[in-house]
Amino acid sequence: MSTQNNDKRTLLVETALDLFYRQGIHAVGINEVLKVSGVAKKTLYNHFSSKEALIVATVEQRDQRFQAWLNKRLGKVAAGRATIEAIFIAVDDWINERDPALGPFRGCFFINTSAEYSDGACEIFQCCQRHKQSIRAVLYQHALVALGEEAAARRLADSLGLLKEGAIVAGHLMGDKQAAVKARETARRLMGLG
Repeated sequence: MSTQNNDKRTLLVETALDLFYRQGIHAVGINEVLKVSGVAKKTLYNHFSSKEALIVATVEQRDQRFQAWLNKRLGKVAAGRATIEAIFIAVDDWINERDPALGPFRGCFFINTSAEYSDGACEIFQCCQRHKQSIRAVLYQHALVALGEEAAARRLADSLGLLKEGAIVAGHLMGDKQAAVKARETARRLMGLG
């Protein structure tokens, strides 16, 4: 694939991701993506067989961006409890728009997208699910370092995952800008730190 083709594909994905995150996927038609991106319809369909294929690409792009952001944030702290706390600090910064890497906070793109595509057999839903599973795996890794026992680490990771997701939803849906701070306090208690 030529660099120009690759650039057009990237432009389409980035434009669609921005529009989908701001307005919702069902609210944005292909023509709006084309208008905002300035890319021809033929070029779009050279890269994506359908709107659903474009949506999958946006979910994958957001996953890559989120993973890179989280890895950068977590790379600064020791494994285990410190990293778990750092996850909640990062979520707090995201909710309160103190870290521009993820753009303006409009809730979780994966939660929002999976709500619009809720069929478990749907590829879009499954992409969102894989993202959440990968974040849960990070929590498990650090819970295992913190606790040293697999069953206890699995239980802690499950609880931490629920806290993180709840903080994101409360931050967006309820406008609770302190949701991640509250979740971090609960996480500290679960880890025996508070």
